[in-house]
Amino acid sequence: MKKSIIILLLLVCFEVSAQNYQPKVKTDHIAIVVTDLSKSAQFYAEILGLGEITNQTKKSNIRWFSFADGVELHLIQTSKEGIQTKKDLHLAVAVDNLPEFMKMLQAKRIPFESWQGESGKSNSRPDGVNQVYIRDPDGYWIEVNDAKRF
Repeated sequence: MKKSIIILLLLVCFEVSAQNYQPKVKTDHIAIVVTDLSKSAQFYAEILGLGEITNQTKKSNIRWFSFADGVELHLIQTSKEGIQTKKDLHLAVAVDNLPEFMKMLQAKRIPFESWQGESGKSNSRPDGVNQVYIRDPDGYWIEVNDAKRF
């Protein structure tokens, strides 16, 4: 009987503890499906400046890149059937100098636009951060902004 009460108390304490658990979460990686691995890899390396890192899977249809903060981007070449792209669903990244980034886009003839869709324009978000939107080779939208996180 005494053993049963102890076990019951332990279970109740564990249940209460599990219900109060609040995870600490950070971004580990982002994986996207691409149709042309080389073209996408070139875009993310040359336009966003991501460094290529070792692909731990060793699969030839996957390449890994790293953002400045260590978060990884995994490009996976496979069918995009059923994947739809729209501006509301986007990756957002901050750059250290948005005006220079926009000049680089213009020099490389990479189209960009404001949230409202104005070609070659930026806009300010409600929090005062300036942003532009670009699309990668598969049509995924990317918000590039000047949030001060450097």
